[in-house]
Amino acid sequence: MSLRRFFATLFLLSVAAFTLLMLTKVVPYLSFEPDIDFLTTKTDRVLARQDFQFSFYIHIVSSLWVIGIGISQFIPSFLKKYSNLHQTLGKIYVFSILFLAAPSGLGLAIYANGGLPAKVGFSLQCVVWWLTTWAAWREIQKKRWQTHIEWMMRSYAVTLAAMSLRVGSYALVFFFHTKPIETYLTVAWLSWVGNLAIVEGLIYAGMSERLLKMLQK
Repeated sequence: MSLRRFFATLFLLSVAAFTLLMLTKVVPYLSFEPDIDFLTTKTDRVLARQDFQFSFYIHIVSSLWVIGIGISQFIPSFLKKYSNLHQTLGKIYVFSILFLAAPSGLGLAIYANGGLPAKVGFSLQCVVWWLTTWAAWREIQKKRWQTHIEWMMRSYAVTLAAMSLRVGSYALVFFFHTKPIETYLTVAWLSWVGNLAIVEGLIYAGMSERLLKMLQK
């Protein structure tokens, strides 16, 4: 196995494992009880707000299937063998973000802990998530295959902020012994800005071109 394929496989397995882990975290919330994990960090006033409740439950459910569906869009063998399914899943991914995950995330961002820096960080994340996903959809409508791939890479980078936020939180505490508020404010920005920086580096290195060539063989 080449080093490139090894890291690609490791990445796919990591995302799959994270998706399954998140499933175990999301299911308890569906009891709609307020004393579960993340919800215990919110005040009674916030928990009583219907817009918060609506945004929260829509976000955790839609984001879960978006993460799972999104990774399938970067497996060349799957795309070539199941092109029709790829198109269907791609549409579900795009419209789930545009109409469910990103808007509900923006609804949650205004109630983020950590004050204005966190609220702005999470709000911008949702705006960038929406815009990159819309750009990916616009490019495929115009049959611009390579730029479609590039915008999908950026969109999925923001999607995976849910994963990098948790990994980053553990890393900051373990390696730098940051305080809870320092950790939270850092990952509110680093979780998605860092992902986008990595993806831009991959695009610059020609990853989108290689993916397109693999699909055209």
